[in-house]
Amino acid sequence: MRYVFHPEALSEYVKAVQYYTEQRVEIAQAFINAIEDTVYRIREAPTRYAAIDEDVRRCMARKFPYGVLYTIELDYILILAVMHCSREPEYWKSRK
Repeated sequence: MRYVFHPEALSEYVKAVQYYTEQRVEIAQAFINAIEDTVYRIREAPTRYAAIDEDVRRCMARKFPYGVLYTIELDYILILAVMHCSREPEYWKSRK
């Protein structure tokens, strides 16, 4: 199934990559790989992950404290947030 990033989710993702790049390029690449793996797992089985709010589901990244929040639309997956787990938990709700 194809997927689309909400513009604000894409911005979060880019900012996180920039942050990790400032630490070390290798960490940034590991973060990118972790998020790509998370999106892959979502695409393979979108209903596998628990709903955290009505139709919004969350899949946790491996090795990084991030979750990918998404909804299953008619013909695609909408990624609502690439959320750091210590961030305010409901900041993304206006994106639905």
